[in-house]
Amino acid sequence: MQNFAPRHVALVPAAGGGVRMGAALPKQYLPLLGKPLIHHALAAMCGVAGIERVFVVLSVDDTEWARHDWLDLGPKLTPLFCGGATRADSVLAGLRAIAGEVAATDWILVHDAARPCLAYWHVEKLMRELAHDDVGGLLAVPVADTLKRADEHARVAATVARERLWRAQTPQMFRYVMLRRALENAHGLTDEAGAIEAAGLRPRLVEGDAANLKVTWPFDLCLAEWILRHRGEGGGQPGGKP
Repeated sequence: MQNFAPRHVALVPAAGGGVRMGAALPKQYLPLLGKPLIHHALAAMCGVAGIERVFVVLSVDDTEWARHDWLDLGPKLTPLFCGGATRADSVLAGLRAIAGEVAATDWILVHDAARPCLAYWHVEKLMRELAHDDVGGLLAVPVADTLKRADEHARVAATVARERLWRAQTPQMFRYVMLRRALENAHGLTDEAGAIEAAGLRPRLVEGDAANLKVTWPFDLCLAEWILRHRGEGGGQPGGKP
């Protein structure tokens, strides 16, 4: 009997410039442990056995990609030079570009190029916990800090209760047709879960950990380097799994 189980495909938008880093290179190409920053995120995705393809969405005029060697990431990786002005534009363009290669019910895992400390066990946990979910969901971390809302003068206007607040991470995992339709109809949102929410659905939160940080400011590169160095080149999971 033919197996119609949904496949898992990764999509990594990487068409932005990362202006807050204040660097000449786009953020995704900044060096991190001798590799472009994006290499680490792509390596994590390519290293997950359950992911069949990894598409990276680049700017149409990206000239930096060809300057680097990506062969060590294997045959799963495919660049798509169709990125847009925003993350949502790039993800939607990528979904349109791969329409002929995926089924409507296949899972799409969208991951930030600027999260280089993703580990394979983060991805496997997300895939495992959402395997039978009707909507899909995302990695996230419960908020631990006290939150303050500021006024226009940068003074505290209110203290925000942190109960049931989470910090969204990636990957975010949704069915191809559901995600594409949501992005086609949503505007001004900063992540895929927001588009799904705007469609009236409720994504599931799957607890990740703080190591899966997003590189936004220059100091974040130092933190990412520390995490990767102490994790080890094999990406070993606590408990002995290589």
